[in-house]
Amino acid sequence: MTSETSQASDDARKQKVCELALRADSCRAQGRYNESEALFRRALNLAEHIFADDSELLPLLNNFAVLYKYSGQFDEAEMMYRRALRIAESRFGERHAIVATLYHNLGGLEHARSNYTAGEPLARRSVEIRRTLLGEEHFDVAADMAALAGILDGLGRYDESEPIYHRVLEIFEREVGPESYEIAVNLNNLAAVYAAQGKLEAAEQMYCRALAIKEKLLGADHPDVAVTLNNMALLAKHRGELTMAAAIYERALSLFERALYPAHPRLLTCRANYGRLLRRLDMATANK
Repeated sequence: MTSETSQASDDARKQKVCELALRADSCRAQGRYNESEALFRRALNLAEHIFADDSELLPLLNNFAVLYKYSGQFDEAEMMYRRALRIAESRFGERHAIVATLYHNLGGLEHARSNYTAGEPLARRSVEIRRTLLGEEHFDVAADMAALAGILDGLGRYDESEPIYHRVLEIFEREVGPESYEIAVNLNNLAAVYAAQGKLEAAEQMYCRALAIKEKLLGADHPDVAVTLNNMALLAKHRGELTMAAAIYERALSLFERALYPAHPRLLTCRANYGRLLRRLDMATANK
C-alpha cells in the first residue's frame, strides 16, 4: 500500500469519527440518550485506533462524558472527564481553556451527584483559570460563574449565588440575547433561589419564562423541559395548588421516563415528589 493510499484511508476514518461524534451530539441534544451513547462508543473505539496524538481525543472524551452525565451514568462520566483532564494538563499545562472546561464539567458532575462540597473547589478552579485567560466580562467566564452559583445553591448559600446569577444573566443577555438556552437555564436556577427564599411570585415568573424559552428551543417533549416542570410543580405544591401540581408532575414524569435511565436521580426525585403529592391529595380528600 502506498503512503498516499494509507493517508487517504486514515483521513477517511478520521472523517468517520467526526461524523459519528456529530450524530452522537445531535442525539444527545434531542434527548435520545441511548442512541447517543452507542454512537459515541463507536466513535471513541475508532478514534483510539487511529489518532496518534491523544490530545485529539479530548473533544470526544469530554462530549461522551457530558452524555453520561445527562443520562445519569455518573461514574462513567467521571472516568471520561478525569482521563481527558490528565491528557489536557499533560499536553497544555494547568492554565488552558480546555483544562478550565474540564474543571467546569467535573464541578457540574458533582452538582448532579448532589456532592456540592466536592464540587465547589472544582467550579472555583474553572472560574480562576478562565478569568486569567479571558477577563471578567467574557461569556465563558459567566458560564463558569453560573456553574459555581448552582453549587452554592446546593450548599444553601443563596446570598452568595443570587448576585452571581444576576451578573451572569446580564452578560448572557448582552452576548447571546434574551432567548438563549443559557438564559433559560439560569432563569430556572434563579427561580429556585427565589423559591427557597419564599419569593414565590418572582419564582413563578422566572420559571414560566425559562419554560417558554426551553420549549421554543428544544421542543415541548425534551427531557430538559421536564427539569423546569418539576420545579414548577414543587412551587405549585408550596402555594397549595395541589391539582395543578399533580398535572405538572405527570407531564414531567412522562418526559423523564421516556429519556432517562430508570435510576437517574432526576427521574427518581420527580417520582418521589409526585408520590408525596398524591399522598397529600388523598389525605385532603379523606378529610373532606
